[in-house]
Amino acid sequence: MVRPATTSFHAGLLVIQPQRRKRCAACRRGPLSLLVLEAGVPRCLDCADLGHLVFLPRGDTALTRRSREESTLSAVVVRFNRRRSRYERQGVLVEEGALARAEERCLADAEARRRRRARDARHRATEDTRFAEAFAAEVRRLFPGCPAERARAIALHASLRGSGRVGRSAAGRALTEGAVVSAVVASVRHLDTPYDQLLMSGVQRYEARRRIAAVVETVLGGWRAAGMDVG
Repeated sequence: MVRPATTSFHAGLLVIQPQRRKRCAACRRGPLSLLVLEAGVPRCLDCADLGHLVFLPRGDTALTRRSREESTLSAVVVRFNRRRSRYERQGVLVEEGALARAEERCLADAEARRRRRARDARHRATEDTRFAEAFAAEVRRLFPGCPAERARAIALHASLRGSGRVGRSAAGRALTEGAVVSAVVASVRHLDTPYDQLLMSGVQRYEARRRIAAVVETVLGGWRAAGMDVG
């Protein structure tokens, strides 16, 4: 068996997907969907002793690699691309049992990856819960008068994974006072003032903040003062 001229494949046996109708030079079977060139003449897979192999299309690199590892005999299937003037890989021929074993290995890997993703998700959820609790505790320390439920809501909102909010910043992860205060201010601005309505009515952001600044300071001052009263 010889490989087609001009190919750059170095994977052993080559099988061709012909573009023209071809017949086997030995048994005259045709037209052939796959053939092997021997001494420049086409042979069907049966005459080339490859008829027992099954075709695995390209696309799944892991399955292809493992199928070839499991298969005693294999061949690369190629097709000529006229536009590019070259043969291109279309898939492989492997033993049916080898393909089945390779599929089992890939499924086992997929299950292992699924279990790992589940473990990672549980770990992240635990980390996120602990961080939100720590963030809420810091809110309550700085603003003792902030209701516990509100502090938890502020913490959960600010620390949502992937949100890009202040709680996910380096300062937020370090629970710096500036980051915590910023999260509290943002919550007060949106929930305790007409800030959002002002924006919707066309008021520019800086002007809207100026208008509601006194209300924000009143709420924050009240939450701070509650701790002083207790003291």
